[in-house]
Amino acid sequence: MLRSNLSTRPFYNERAVAVALVTLAVVVAAMTLFNVSRLVTLSGRHSELRARTDSAERRAAELRAQAQRARARIDPATLERVTRATREANLLIDRRTFSWTDLFNRLESTLPPDVRVTAIDPSVQDGRFTVTFWVLARSVDQIDAFIEALEKNGGFTDVLAREERTDEEGQIVGTLEGVYLPGRDAASPDVRRRGTGR
Repeated sequence: MLRSNLSTRPFYNERAVAVALVTLAVVVAAMTLFNVSRLVTLSGRHSELRARTDSAERRAAELRAQAQRARARIDPATLERVTRATREANLLIDRRTFSWTDLFNRLESTLPPDVRVTAIDPSVQDGRFTVTFWVLARSVDQIDAFIEALEKNGGFTDVLAREERTDEEGQIVGTLEGVYLPGRDAASPDVRRRGTGR
């Protein structure tokens, strides 16, 4: 028996084509669903971020308005009083940090044998300790030696003799003033004595 295909179209495997088309449709549908879900998610995040940005901008505007109102309410005289009170508080804190023991140790390490300190008056000016002290000596040279020792080993700088006069016993009474630098190492009395031959 002779078999032949007399159809005008060639033979196709219609089942394979159908399966391929269905598979392609499923893939396209899955990708479409994924893209739609991502779009919805990103749109939601964008809306959330936009709402947070708007809220932050509103809060910043409120804070700027509050700061402006606060600045408008500040009285310059009140501000000056507060500034002055702050300076006074800092001055009291600085005075509390002043160590008399350290100062006396420094004076002992630099005081020549023929010079006596009769009075001391520390003060704080512009955050610096200024010490005024009165000395009694037999000569101006001894006071000058004391000034040099203070600046070299005693933790002082800019020490000046503000006044020098002779009393009724012929001794020199001097008023010295200098900037005291707490924390700078001072020479010990033993080192001073060895260095001066005493």
